Amino acid sequence: MSALYSLDVLRMAASVSEFPPLENADARDERRSPTCGSRMTVTLKLDKDARIAAIGLDAKACALGQAAAAIFAHAAAGQDRAAIETASEGWRAYLAKETDSLPDWPGLDLLATGRDYPARHPSMRLAFEAASAALASAEAKQAHG
Repeated sequence: MSALYSLDVLRMAASVSEFPPLENADARDERRSPTCGSRMTVTLKLDKDARIAAIGLDAKACALGQAAAAIFAHAAAGQDRAAIETASEGWRAYLAKETDSLPDWPGLDLLATGRDYPARHPSMRLAFEAASAALASAEAKQAHG
């Protein structure tokens, strides 16, 4: 087994089941990778300050996509839109080799070897991108009453 699919990555991928989709979510977004067909739906409950109070995932993705989603979900509680967008952009830039620094998000180092497999990048970014879009949508909805 390659380092790409280490036992730790596979265990993290399996832990995505700890975050079932949320009923009556305050925010929701679905993203799909055109490269591999992976699909990720993120559902969020928000607190009064528009921070993530709870997260649910429906991940139809490869092990790397599921592991990335679980890593995201494990640290999402308490985060606001700015923090999610910063982490999402940092993760994208790291994978694209625009920077050698991982974003400040616990656990992403587990997936650092995925950087050398560009076809996997879209799947590995889905949860971050879906959560960012869900938060932006919820913010816009609140601004418009």
